[in-house]
Amino acid sequence: MDATVANERLGGMSATYPERGERASGTPPTLGGSATARLAGRALGAPVALMTPLEVDASNVARVGASAPRVAAVRAVEPGPCVARAVGLAAPAAFGAFLDGVQRSVLLHRVGGVWPVVHATVAAVVRERDDRRMRTWRAPAVRHLLLAPGQPAVDAALEPARAALTAAGIDLVPLALGEGDAAAAHPDAWLASARVAVSAARESAEQRLAAAWCGAESRPLYVDGGVAGMPDVARSAVAVGVVKSHRTLYLAPDDIGALARLPVGSRLPAVAVATRSRAEVATWYLRLREGTAVDPMAGVVRVEVALDGATTDRADEVSRWVLAERTPVSLPDDRWRVMAYGVRDCEQFLRAITA
Repeated sequence: MDATVANERLGGMSATYPERGERASGTPPTLGGSATARLAGRALGAPVALMTPLEVDASNVARVGASAPRVAAVRAVEPGPCVARAVGLAAPAAFGAFLDGVQRSVLLHRVGGVWPVVHATVAAVVRERDDRRMRTWRAPAVRHLLLAPGQPAVDAALEPARAALTAAGIDLVPLALGEGDAAAAHPDAWLASARVAVSAARESAEQRLAAAWCGAESRPLYVDGGVAGMPDVARSAVAVGVVKSHRTLYLAPDDIGALARLPVGSRLPAVAVATRSRAEVATWYLRLREGTAVDPMAGVVRVEVALDGATTDRADEVSRWVLAERTPVSLPDDRWRVMAYGVRDCEQFLRAITA
């Protein structure tokens, strides 16, 4: 049956989530992540005590595989010095929907007591805003994975459980390391490979939904995180990426002080960034709320949009859209300074359908 749920109201917005064990209307039946992990564990004869989380929910941490903190080279999009620019008063809510994804993974078993078998659930959703109410746009993407080294001995150990895993909707994903990689002899190298594969699966789910929205809708889409890793989405005028963490700073080293001192409601000039694996986008820093003594960049987000058409007026307009999402406040989440309530709604929805 269609899910009926406890409503959550804050600042006039209303959201509806499925109860645990139920499913969202219009979504295919699926077992929750915990249920599929337990089923896979039973199929493999894995002890419950070994079901150890490999990571915190990815919505709460820096992306797996993130590089060490650094300052990246950029080129200017807007002329002039790197100084704060007031963007004007926050505009009425302009975003038609919000997109976010989550991932959870556990070390489920060790074949022969050595080789790791990892269960993971990845999910993504677009939550559409309709008259201050949040509802799911199309079906959320949910995928359950069982990841293990692609080695003959491991394949043989998993074979008796293959039919049960497939029947439960769990995809078996063989992991691979580099050709002749000496690290293949180290069990932890396979755990690192699993983390990267899980992160890639979540990003793929997010990209498919973002591309679908951009191809079907003209209303702006608020993407939690950058859009540069989604080539088609990064070229769309509809998508706006909002990055909450700052392991990489996209500005000249001499301009870091200007970023730390950025006033609320102001932004730095837009710059263009690109890497070999990501599309070129225009990006700039925007302060939503005051920083703290410990972290002067708390309250700052980095906005990404398509490079084509990234004028000063466009950057100011999009900044006003993002500023408008400061209310309702995303409490009690500890990321409330930089988290839009629509993104928090996505996360709560995904946790409800993947628990």
